Amino acid sequence: MFANVGWGEMVVLVIAGLVILGPERLPGAIRWTTGAVKQARDYLSGATSQLREDLGPEFEDLRQPLSELQKLRGMTPRAALTKHLLDGDDSIFTGNFEKPVSAPPVGPPPTTPTPSTTPEKPVAPPETTPFDSDAT
Repeated sequence: MFANVGWGEMVVLVIAGLVILGPERLPGAIRWTTGAVKQARDYLSGATSQLREDLGPEFEDLRQPLSELQKLRGMTPRAALTKHLLDGDDSIFTGNFEKPVSAPPVGPPPTTPTPSTTPEKPVAPPETTPFDSDAT
């Protein structure tokens, strides 16, 4: 419920509570709030257990599509690309390419051939892409 509330937000809430309620009423307000949250949590867990008891094994059949929906809600564009296009390999995003480290060559650097001594290779004509009029 409060998964995205960090320590900074909690400090701001306590300071705001001190300013609004004062130091004498703040502990009572905190106790009331924690009691209300515990009561709501107990009510929800009781409702879940009652539903599980009433439905029996059909409860798992109901729960499976909900868990798949929860997985889709957490899917970010990066996670979708990684899962569907890259088969779970996210090294393209993290930069962890496993390239072997090679030692520099020993000896004089290779000479580059001059254009006059390099034999020219014939250039192949570009292949034309087949056109399918039915597909367009």
